[in-house]
Amino acid sequence: MVRRIDAAAPPTGDDTMGRLAIVLGVALCAWQAFVPAHAETGSRLVGTWAVDVAQLPMPPEARPARVTVDFAEPASGLWSVRVEIVPVAGESRISTATVAPDGSTVAIEGDTLEADAVALTRPTGDVLVMALAKNGGPASTRVYAVEPGGDRLVETATHYDRQGTPVIRTFHFDRVR
Repeated sequence: MVRRIDAAAPPTGDDTMGRLAIVLGVALCAWQAFVPAHAETGSRLVGTWAVDVAQLPMPPEARPARVTVDFAEPASGLWSVRVEIVPVAGESRISTATVAPDGSTVAIEGDTLEADAVALTRPTGDVLVMALAKNGGPASTRVYAVEPGGDRLVETATHYDRQGTPVIRTFHFDRVR
C-alpha cells in the first residue's frame, strides 16, 4: 500500500515515521557524498612509498639506489613499518617494527644502524609522527604527511648534529602501491 505524505500538512503519528525515513535517507546520501574514499579502506598512509633519490641532500655518488617505506595495518590498532635502503653496491638494509600508534615504544628489528626503538602516533588520518631512539637516547623524529592528491608523501626528519644544532630535512616519496 502506498501512502501519500503531504509535506504541508501537520504530521500525524503515521506520517512522522515516513517523514523521518525520508529525512534520514537524504542525510545518509549527503553524508556519503562528503566522506573521503579512503575512509572505507583506512588511512592513505597505508602502502609502499619510494623516495625520490635524485632529490636527496647528498652527492649523487653517495645516494642509495632505492629507499622504500611500507606502512600497513596488519591488525586492529597496530601499524607495521618497513624501511628498505638499497645501496648502489652491497646488501639492502631492512628495518621493521609493528607498533600501536599510541606513543608506546617497541624495538626495531633488522637493521638498527640509525635507530633501535620507535614510537608512533597519528594526529590525523594522513599524518604519522615517528620518534626514533638509539641506545636509550633520542635519534630523530619523522613526520610523514600524505599530500592532498594521495600519490605523494612528504617526510620531515629532524635530529641534532654533533654541536647540538637542530637539523631539519625534507624528503619526497611517490606512491608505489
